[in-house]
Amino acid sequence: MIRVGVLLLVVGGVVYVWLGEEMKQGAQPAANGTATYMIVLGAKVKSGGIPSLSLKNRLEEATKYLKKYPHVKVIVSGGQGADEDRTEASVMIHYLENKGIDTNRIIVEDQSTSTYENLLFSKELLPKGTKHITIVSNDFHLKRAKYLAESLELKVDVVVADTPKSVEAKLRLRERAALLKTYIIGY
Repeated sequence: MIRVGVLLLVVGGVVYVWLGEEMKQGAQPAANGTATYMIVLGAKVKSGGIPSLSLKNRLEEATKYLKKYPHVKVIVSGGQGADEDRTEASVMIHYLENKGIDTNRIIVEDQSTSTYENLLFSKELLPKGTKHITIVSNDFHLKRAKYLAESLELKVDVVVADTPKSVEAKLRLRERAALLKTYIIGY
């Protein structure tokens, strides 16, 4: 019985480390303005329409990128969770407009409730034939987002947002489980 326990611990440790290394690969390739469309993936919105630190970091990076590449259009993607008083997309569009991003460059996808739906529903808003996109998300999340986008036949580059230190351990642990599930189930 002890051998089985030790074996499970070793296998679990190996899987944990492997998934951590997989997550690190999400930061490449870095976006360089060649994709005309960018998708900012939604994240938690606090009461009163305040973006969580994770979402704020995504929006800050998106703002910098959109100012650097004025030809890029952005899809803000995120519905309303049961514990949110408005859609993530509505908070994102408001944030970007307040940072000086022209409303005409912003496309709203406000029905999604998961990373897979963010990408699936956003793909439907892209002009027909668009295959290359830029994804903006936190560093821990990009590997799975890229994997899901590629399963939808999209070519992806990324803009990396930092993960807030206050929630980093929790999010990285949760993302390992989500990434493993995605590898097994496919979405």
